[in-house]
This record gives sequence, C-alpha cells and structure tokens, in this order.
Amino acid sequence: MSTFWEWKHTFPHYKSHHNVGGLPKDMKLKLIEPLKLLFKDEVRQLGSILDVPDSFLKRHPFPGLGLAVRVSSDVTKGNALDVLRQVDEIFVQAIKDAGLYDKIWQAFAVFLPVQTFGVQGDQRTHSNAVALRAITSEDGMTADWNNFSHEFLVDVSNKICNNARGINHVCEDIAPKLPATVEWE
Repeated sequence: MSTFWEWKHTFPHYKSHHNVGGLPKDMKLKLIEPLKLLFKDEVRQLGSILDVPDSFLKRHPFPGLGLAVRVSSDVTKGNALDVLRQVDEIFVQAIKDAGLYDKIWQAFAVFLPVQTFGVQGDQRTHSNAVALRAITSEDGMTADWNNFSHEFLVDVSNKICNNARGINHVCEDIAPKLPATVEWE
C-alpha cells in the first residue's frame, strides 16, 4: 500500500500557494474558479457580505487532502487515522467548551511517528504521541501560536490520554508562522 508521502512526491502539484490552483494543465474539462485569487480572510469577508451564516464562515480551515496530512507516518486503514480523528475531536471540542473556537484561526492534532513509554491505569504502556497545534491569525498569511492556559492544557491532555486509545503523550506546537507553516506536511 502506498503512503501519503509517496503520493505527495508523485504528485508535487497537490498544493500550491494557499490552495489556489495547482491542477494539471492537461485536464480535459474547463475549470471555473471565481474565488481563485482570494485568500481565506477575503473569502470570509465576501461570505459575510453575502449573509453566509457565521457558523460556516468561522469554521476552521481543513486540509484539502484530508486528515492523512496530519499523520507523520505511514497511513493505512484503521490505524493512526482513527486515533487522530478521536484526538482531534477531543481537542476541538475542548476549545469550543472553553469558548475559544472563534478566537482561534485553526486548531488540530498531529499524529507523531514515535512511540513512547508511559503508565496508564496500573499498566506500563508503549503507545503513541500526538502534538496539538492552535494558531491565531487575522489573515492566515502569518500566525502565532495560541497561548492556552495551563489548566486548559492539563485538562485536554488528560482527556486525550484517558479516551484516545493508544496515546500516552501529548505535546503542544508553539512555533509561529513564520518560520513554521500551519500544517506539518
């Protein structure tokens, strides 16, 4: 089974600057992209003018290729993706419960390609680690990491380790954009 990483290098045009364009030139159909040159913040402004509901406009960006770009290892059916979906749901729900969702530009979890030792319940474990990334931004072009309270991080880490099968370490990504990018791919 090929991995996402093999696919990404086979099709290097999979993503261009800010997800604008990047499709093969030899397509046999006409592509209509009325918003092609707009950035995310500009699309949101346009949506507001057109009375698109806030719940849709304020939704965090999601990678065009899907959740697999947030798995830093081989992606096969039923492994890291299932765990990552669960971790991501716990993290984003905790952000919503804390009333922070609309203040954060984007938040997500990344499945790391490392196994770590830990203790869960009365048993020693050799499980996986995840990183949590949350950024604030006005336009998505530059961003800073969101400064969560210590209490929030303790709570979400405990929820993840207690509820996500196979996770015993949680890290926080505090790199700004730039030099980092938002996604890890």
